[in-house]
Amino acid sequence: MPRKQFDLIVFDWDGTLMDSTVAIVRCIQAAARDVGLPVPSDEAAAHVIGLALPEAMQAAVPDMAPAMYPRMVERYRYHFLTKDHELVLFKGVREMLSELSQQGYFLAVATGKSRVGLNRALNSCGLLSLFDATRCADETFSKPHPAMLQELTRELGQDMRRTVMIGDTTHDLLMAKNAGAAAIAVEYGAHPVDQLQACRPLYSAKTAVELHAWLAEYA
Repeated sequence: MPRKQFDLIVFDWDGTLMDSTVAIVRCIQAAARDVGLPVPSDEAAAHVIGLALPEAMQAAVPDMAPAMYPRMVERYRYHFLTKDHELVLFKGVREMLSELSQQGYFLAVATGKSRVGLNRALNSCGLLSLFDATRCADETFSKPHPAMLQELTRELGQDMRRTVMIGDTTHDLLMAKNAGAAAIAVEYGAHPVDQLQACRPLYSAKTAVELHAWLAEYA
């Protein structure tokens, strides 16, 4: 039976599959505090989630001197490593991914995490075998550049027009637009709903369970 719309479903990781937004915000703020820089607000720290780590640190603390970037990144990683073992998947994510995999969809991850960080998260959750391909921000251009989606479709031999990107930030949705893929927003992550809606996603899910139901019906 032919698919309705998509063959390849690409997920963001933090704030989309894993409930990590608050932890990331707190780690960015702690890193700024460690190096004596102005501590960004919750909103400012959340907005940079999804970008490559050096770019995220720069955007979160825009007055930071370039010489401070490596130190800020190092302190963020230190704090995140103390927390990442406590992070969990959103309710319904594991069941959704298992069902989509069993139905024969190609599944992929496009994330602002590093390769080491994503592999650690996939292994700790036991999800590594469910994904056909993954791309991390330290391997290619950061979102919203289309490179991650271009590379994933090329690796898997898929058509961008039958690919959908699912994410909790405007960085995810704009990457999809730039690549010529469809985009679905989730409203339970880092960016406010009005900002997500301004990107005109195909659908916007309030929970992972709601996302699963939509994909089962329309994907």
